[in-house]
Amino acid sequence: MTRSGQSHVLAIGGGSFRPSPRYSFVEASGLLRYGLDLTGQDRPKLGLMATAVGDDADWILKMYGAFAGWDVELSHLTVFPMPNVPDPRAWILEQDMIYVSGGSVANLMALWRLHGLDEALAEAWRAGVVLSGQSAGALCWHVGGNTDSFGPELRVWADGMGLLPYSCGVHYDSDPQRRPLLQQSVADGELPGGYAADEGVGLHYVGTEFIQAVSVAPGGYAYRLEHDGASGVKEFRIEPRMLTP
Repeated sequence: MTRSGQSHVLAIGGGSFRPSPRYSFVEASGLLRYGLDLTGQDRPKLGLMATAVGDDADWILKMYGAFAGWDVELSHLTVFPMPNVPDPRAWILEQDMIYVSGGSVANLMALWRLHGLDEALAEAWRAGVVLSGQSAGALCWHVGGNTDSFGPELRVWADGMGLLPYSCGVHYDSDPQRRPLLQQSVADGELPGGYAADEGVGLHYVGTEFIQAVSVAPGGYAYRLEHDGASGVKEFRIEPRMLTP
């Protein structure tokens, strides 16, 4: 297998999947096509992880169905009731791209650390496996952000993997709690400055450098947040590159 040697993360604020004409099914959006193209493979190996929703079997099946007709080699990794593959680290390193679903980022990180998956994913990132995910699956690669892992009222969370030395905001235009809490946590120094994404927008990093935002949602934006050096925060809107939905 030949990889680019670059470390990619595609952190998606929302919109990885869209409703399908097929009843109760979903389809993968252009955000995931963009991530797969980063692998440089004609038929990439895509590994699905739904740890953040307790390895929910229905959601895993929906994700498989979402790629119907795509030229990808799909597999998945679960930890309930035990890992479904003999060597999770080897499985992770065999993939060209990993996609991590939304759900509880706090539970996800606890289980990843328990099973050593955080270390394996960091190794894969350094080896050129594209890491991607939505919501919890976007927050996890960063220092932190805010989360509803502990209840409907969002809390600041700073226990991510930290591959990317930034805070991350997801669902930025759809959940009214998200923006003010992230701004306040950066202003207070609870979280470092970072990036946020509206629904339908992805944040693309190469190594630890933010490269660009991509979107399948007209009117969706990304944002850069920085401490203003006093007691506040500066937010800069980033125009994304539009993708085919």
